[in-house]
Amino acid sequence: MCRNIKLLFHFEPPTTPDEIRAASLQYVRKVSGATRVAAANQAVFDRAVDEVARATEKLLRELVANGPPRTREGEAEKAKIKWQRREKRIRESP
Repeated sequence: MCRNIKLLFHFEPPTTPDEIRAASLQYVRKVSGATRVAAANQAVFDRAVDEVARATEKLLRELVANGPPRTREGEAEKAKIKWQRREKRIRESP
């Protein structure tokens, strides 16, 4: 139904409002089960996305980071390695 929600905390450069909004949209789509929103529900859906985005922004501001900041490239490389391991397990399973 929708992509995985991505990690947003402790990045350099910092997470953008667009990334927060995209994650919020994915979250609301997932919990509502809606990939397309009916016109009758559009206002409620948009309000939920806005509220999740505000809560996410506040959370990211207030969390305390330990360790060096993440990079998008580093996270992409980790995801690639994880995917390769998964593919290997699938090929090797009976």
